[in-house]
Amino acid sequence: MKEHWLLDPAITYLNHGSFGAAPKVVLAKQDELRTQMEREPVRFMVRELEPLLDDARTGLAEFVGADTESIAFVPNATTGVNAVLRSLDLDKHDELLVTSHEYNASRNALEYVAGLEGAKVVPVEVPFPIQSPDEVIDRVMERVTERTRLLLIDHVTSQTGLIFPIAGLIDALNKRGIDTLVDGAHAPGMFPLHLDQLGAAYYTGNLHKWVCAPKGAAFLYVRANRRRGIHPVVISHGANATRTDRSRFHLEFDWPGTFDPTACLCVPTALRFMASLADGGWPEVMRRNHELALRARDLLCEQLGIGKPAPDEMLGSMAAIPLPDGPPYVPTLFGDPLQDALLFERQIEVPIVPWPHQPKRVLRVSAQLYNTIGDYESLARALVELLPRF
Repeated sequence: MKEHWLLDPAITYLNHGSFGAAPKVVLAKQDELRTQMEREPVRFMVRELEPLLDDARTGLAEFVGADTESIAFVPNATTGVNAVLRSLDLDKHDELLVTSHEYNASRNALEYVAGLEGAKVVPVEVPFPIQSPDEVIDRVMERVTERTRLLLIDHVTSQTGLIFPIAGLIDALNKRGIDTLVDGAHAPGMFPLHLDQLGAAYYTGNLHKWVCAPKGAAFLYVRANRRRGIHPVVISHGANATRTDRSRFHLEFDWPGTFDPTACLCVPTALRFMASLADGGWPEVMRRNHELALRARDLLCEQLGIGKPAPDEMLGSMAAIPLPDGPPYVPTLFGDPLQDALLFERQIEVPIVPWPHQPKRVLRVSAQLYNTIGDYESLARALVELLPRF
């Protein structure tokens, strides 16, 4: 499978979850679209772009189980989170729930918006290792009060690779009139989505990760009864457009100003190509990646002599395992000395992140079609040899 990607053949790449990797076919389509755009930029932006966006949106909506009117393209899930949070009319009496596993960028956005109006951010501590998805539901619901306005929650946690049981949470919160903003950065392409059935007020997901579209492709879903109040991070011409042939939601989100839309326009190509790589299409792609992630987790746990930190049902195409405490270092996105040693000494790219804080840490592996069990066997051998030094 590796021949379909541009990935460096000298590197054992076990970090698809961070930034994804677009196949050659998808990048070729992006080059084709960019050529089309630059041959006649006015024609492309003024006359061709909207139909192209609509076509891409139609394919995406079918893939994630949503109505096309509920879907807008955004550059990444962080932008989607910011668009929703910046649109909310909060006051000092509101409480905003967020779990301890929330992605740092999204948590920062929540803290910032809450600070503008004096709203209260209420953290929900969720353990890892974890025994059952019910622990997530119990911990969140324990923190709900009459003032709870919103829950911000990862569908798949970034650091710990857990699938949270958001369907049960959304249902319970909807019954109490509380909205949910789901940060689904990793979910599209990892497992099936049925957003219209899910019932979340807001859902945002990346398409450059498991869908394998180019960087800059993501979406924001907004439930019909919340759509009127949500605006993009960039306010542009759509805010006062007098057109009636398109929804205000699309008029605002589809044109943030001059930009390169080709990543989003490649989504149909990415969806088709990835499905073509396995007999059985996307269900088989998802099954293979999930199975490989479980095998990788089991192998690493056996080599390191630790128990499984999460039940199988809470894992998709990623798995995290606790490591022995590490040495102090200045926190950066990927700054653990062991991660550097794995890359520069053993040519293995895999993330090691503080959890819940230094010196505690976890290692997270990803499984994509181009990976094999041999990749994780190499990682296991390297960890056994390098951990005593780091």
